Amino acid sequence: MHRRTFIRLAGGGTIAAAAILPLAACSSGAHYPAQAVEAWQGPVGETDLRRRAVAYAITAPNPHNLQPWVVDLREEGVITLRTDRERVLPETDPLGRQILIGHGAFLELLVLALAQQGMASEVTLWPQGPLPAQLRDWDDRPVARVVLRPGGEPDALFTQVLRRRTPKVDFDLARPVAPDRLQALLASASRPGSPQAGGTVEPARLDALRALCWQSAQVELRTPRTMMESIRLTRVGPSEILEHRDGISLNTPFIRAAAALGFFDRSAPPEEGSAGYKGAMDRFEGHSRTAMGFVWLAGGNTRADQIAAGRAYVRLQLKATELGVDMHPMSQALQEFAEMAPHYERAHQLVLGRGAPKEAGDPTVQMLCRIGYPQGEVPATPRRPLARMLQA
Repeated sequence: MHRRTFIRLAGGGTIAAAAILPLAACSSGAHYPAQAVEAWQGPVGETDLRRRAVAYAITAPNPHNLQPWVVDLREEGVITLRTDRERVLPETDPLGRQILIGHGAFLELLVLALAQQGMASEVTLWPQGPLPAQLRDWDDRPVARVVLRPGGEPDALFTQVLRRRTPKVDFDLARPVAPDRLQALLASASRPGSPQAGGTVEPARLDALRALCWQSAQVELRTPRTMMESIRLTRVGPSEILEHRDGISLNTPFIRAAAALGFFDRSAPPEEGSAGYKGAMDRFEGHSRTAMGFVWLAGGNTRADQIAAGRAYVRLQLKATELGVDMHPMSQALQEFAEMAPHYERAHQLVLGRGAPKEAGDPTVQMLCRIGYPQGEVPATPRRPLARMLQA
């Protein structure tokens, strides 16, 4: 759920937008076209109960801001969730684990929004059987079928749904996260069926986790096929942002001017050693270096466990919002492509004190996130129009 941004200029030069000006996602929300972030105003004008609930759910955090949700409302009193198979990450997420975590976040916000309207949710996962182990083998079978029943009770975290943000910026090194604030955050994650939440703000542990994040980011940035997965999702300027409302949105004055002049080539990764390459590396080194603490979720690794991790993660982020702490996934070390294997192993050693899972039942780290305080406003991320995700 955090982005890599490299742009190659026509004529052979390369830049990294992050190295020249802040990314649009890191600047004022006013720099996004208003329509691109209208979802964060809530279900304005929507009167149908199910559509209103889905309007909140589409603000859920999800990998690479793909918004991979197809929502079927054709059955009365039911909401059926499927995966848009055009919106997946075969290179960095070949098993579909991160996509399902995004589905879990969507389901949790959906349940919260229904409860706010007095409706209880009966959630059945995989009503036609679980998805295959490999992403390439997925089909259109539903991820979940949600039956609505009267009697839902509002959850206090619902008030944070439209306030939640994911900060893709360096944190303030002068503002440590207090241990009691971390404990309040972790205590909120104790729910039946949820993965175990852990975390640290201890200086002795931070350095190793910061190094892990930075080293694993370099692997993704230096692997051409994983880098291109990000480049293909880059949206430059107001027109592209409004057309897609997903992926990486770049809309600073510099970016707009360069795009207007036709100075972009997104057909290849930047050349290692170039000034732009170094600038982009510096950006992600900064994200890692300024982590003021870490939180994680670990547990089983069945498809249902992955959904549960997404539901727990978004609740953690909502609680963090309530506490005034910002939380940003640092997911590279948990990606399951071959080049990342040593860092995947290291992540499990640092977090769990044991190696990566070898057998069914061994614990898996599902989420690893940095926490801290940004030095400025963190804007909302673009979202596609509700109608584009619905089957009604």
